[in-house]
Amino acid sequence: SSNPKRRNHRHSKQPFILEESLVDTMADQRTMAELLRAPTKGYAEAIMVPPILAEHFELKHSFINMMTSDQFFGLEKDNPHDHIRWFNKISSTIKYKDVHNSAIKLMLFPFSLAGAARHWLEKEPSRSILTWEDLVSNFINEFFPPSRTTNPRNEISNFQQRFDESFHEA
Repeated sequence: SSNPKRRNHRHSKQPFILEESLVDTMADQRTMAELLRAPTKGYAEAIMVPPILAEHFELKHSFINMMTSDQFFGLEKDNPHDHIRWFNKISSTIKYKDVHNSAIKLMLFPFSLAGAARHWLEKEPSRSILTWEDLVSNFINEFFPPSRTTNPRNEISNFQQRFDESFHEA
């Protein structure tokens, strides 16, 4: 009787030729450890904080903790306008000599997000948010799209009271 594993084993009649171009070999002289290392490209943040020229600048952990005390999750019931107002109120109390407040806001804002909202910011294109105004605009457009006000406005403007119903029933 024949071995089923042997029967399915096929041999190619063409010779196996390993061709490796000299350019490829010379261009990639990395070690095996370097080749196996996870890629580090593509992790740039969406928010570009302007350079801070002040000496010895460092955000205190207490400021970061303040931002995490009332995070925005991006749920249907969450109001992004309220979150921006709260964030502005808190961040306006943080003052550093020679550091513009908008730079502080850009650094702290990611800490005020959680869940779907944090996921949204992580998915924004790298280096796409250059100013506080950019960030607020993108944030509001994502979590309070025009349709959120247009649909109720249309319902109100198209309101009709039927002949057989009182106003409070309509």
